[in-house]
Amino acid sequence: MAIMVYNTLSKKKEEFVPREPGKVSIYVCGVTPYNYAHIGNARPPVVWDCIRRFLRYRGYEVTLVQNFTDVDDKIILHAHQTGEEPLALSARFAQIYLEDMAALGVEPATWYPKVSAHIPEIIKMVQGLVEKGHAYQLDEDVYFAVDTFPEYGKLSARPLDEMLSGARVEADQRKRNPMDFALWKGAKPGEPAWDSPWGKGRPGWHIECSAMSLKYLGSGFDFHGGGTDLVFPHHENEIAQAEAYCGTKPFVRYWLHTAFITMRGDKMSKSLGNVVTIREACARFSPKVVRFWLLGTHYRNPLSFGEDELTAAANGLARLETTRDNWRHLLSTPVHEGTGEIPAEVSTAVSNSRDRFVSAMEDDFNTALALGVLYELVRDVNKWALAEDFVLTAAGEKGLREALSLLEELGGLLGIWFSEATVETGLSAEEINALVEQRQAARKKRDFKTADAIRDRLKAAGIIVEDTPQGVRWRRI
Repeated sequence: MAIMVYNTLSKKKEEFVPREPGKVSIYVCGVTPYNYAHIGNARPPVVWDCIRRFLRYRGYEVTLVQNFTDVDDKIILHAHQTGEEPLALSARFAQIYLEDMAALGVEPATWYPKVSAHIPEIIKMVQGLVEKGHAYQLDEDVYFAVDTFPEYGKLSARPLDEMLSGARVEADQRKRNPMDFALWKGAKPGEPAWDSPWGKGRPGWHIECSAMSLKYLGSGFDFHGGGTDLVFPHHENEIAQAEAYCGTKPFVRYWLHTAFITMRGDKMSKSLGNVVTIREACARFSPKVVRFWLLGTHYRNPLSFGEDELTAAANGLARLETTRDNWRHLLSTPVHEGTGEIPAEVSTAVSNSRDRFVSAMEDDFNTALALGVLYELVRDVNKWALAEDFVLTAAGEKGLREALSLLEELGGLLGIWFSEATVETGLSAEEINALVEQRQAARKKRDFKTADAIRDRLKAAGIIVEDTPQGVRWRRI
């Protein structure tokens, strides 16, 4: 089956056809590292991590580039407030962001280019736009002239007056057109600056992504991702300057945008003061739960952050992890003689689940629907494998092993089985087993007060104890 993706440019689902057979090129707008990243910043990289895993599963060689905007007004302001050198501050928070991504099980990008390391490429692109008549100089600033690009606005599909209203448009009375945007900004005291044909200065916001994506992926690359707040003006401006500079189109074949994360109905943003950092969320709910919650809603739909939503995600993940552990335990028990076959409905559920999972991901990378397939697989197999009269026969062992292998494989494509190095219980496996045995002994004596106290101690240490028909199990949260 074909992979269908919703393209923001065409406003419809299209069949994905890569620029180069067997290879996929992706550019995802990264963060401006001036503070701890909030949970809204985690959604695009987690989504693209799943997309990349699935594309590799489909046999593609994937290149993913994610930038750091390490030269920016917010960084300069924050650095002045803290007394830190701007590039040092941005480097520190970029490293913190990478640690946050690792905690969420996000595989590293192929490249993480920074603006400060690509000034020559940016200057070359600005020079090219000036030479082609698409940009003009005002003192030591250089602006892109939007009226030289007739298709300006094709991504956001908004009238010019609407784009002007409420948009992040740079105020400068000298500009020929209010929509013209800065490609290069003349230096101001206390700001990072580089030599250029127009004097000392630094890049404007939008030019960086065009210059870096063209360097690493070339014109006409496959996917460009980011949040919906970047459609205008950032991505709109990227298209204009890149296609004007290259003289060819499309600059990008498919534009994919993730929706906002909200808190109590409002978009989560630092400007509104309603942010929860990635580190705060992971400390409250664990990185695995946060990732699972992020994937439980299709990337184009808004996602609400709150105690109830994260608790539901924790329960959903626990259901899958407990099932995986139970099936592993059953397969470690002796196989009984007999001819008991795996029920037909269970066999059918196992054989159909992979195709249904793949179909969900082929439909615009619908991770929510894909997770639903895993829930149904667990439900159908557990009706048989967790029944009180279950006996593991040779045929049953084969069927259960296939189910476990499939659950682990498909869950791996969503990245939900990753190991949490950040979790530290302070208890070794031997100590945990000893406490579990003490709890069982207390339960046999009907000393439920002691048994509950042991269970609470384990829970406080990050250990969940579960009583199942097949015996007692424990797992780390």
